[in-house]
Amino acid sequence: MVTVVDVDAGPRTVARRVEVAAPAAEVFAILANPRQHHELDGSGSIRDDVPVLGPERLSVGDTFTVALQQSGIPYQATSTVTSFEDGRVIEWADSYGRKWRWELTDTPAGTTEVTVSMDDSCAVTPLFDQLFGDDDRYASAITKTLRKLAHRFALDADAIFPPRTLSPLCHARWHSPNLKAAG
Repeated sequence: MVTVVDVDAGPRTVARRVEVAAPAAEVFAILANPRQHHELDGSGSIRDDVPVLGPERLSVGDTFTVALQQSGIPYQATSTVTSFEDGRVIEWADSYGRKWRWELTDTPAGTTEVTVSMDDSCAVTPLFDQLFGDDDRYASAITKTLRKLAHRFALDADAIFPPRTLSPLCHARWHSPNLKAAG
């Protein structure tokens, strides 16, 4: 079960955190490549049938444009990277001035704490966001995105290190031709 927790980041910021079964560098590689953002999108608004415009790997000052769709209406949005610490932090401001920030922290267990926040204090449409309850929509989309991210790496971990039980392992060893030949 994936647990996404609410993070208090101030009155104009929606933030959530999850622990992911992967090192921060692996998670960051997806975030730094805007062509992979649709793979994590919990809102369902990023279209993967239209090419992303921008660099393969983002850095401060870079812009990237993605195709989106909401309520059946297609549009494009261009974002500008405003903060970048390789393997730890990436933040971009969307076309409306909202800042989307991803912060990654390696844990001693080899997992990564991932915190995503959306700050609309500089948004050009804050009244619209407040009137139509977009904070709830953003909180839901961030939560779904973090769950999708956690499941992605949980599935990868299961493929590499499948869950084991002792009885099949012992049974396989007992019937091994090598053990019979040695006996």
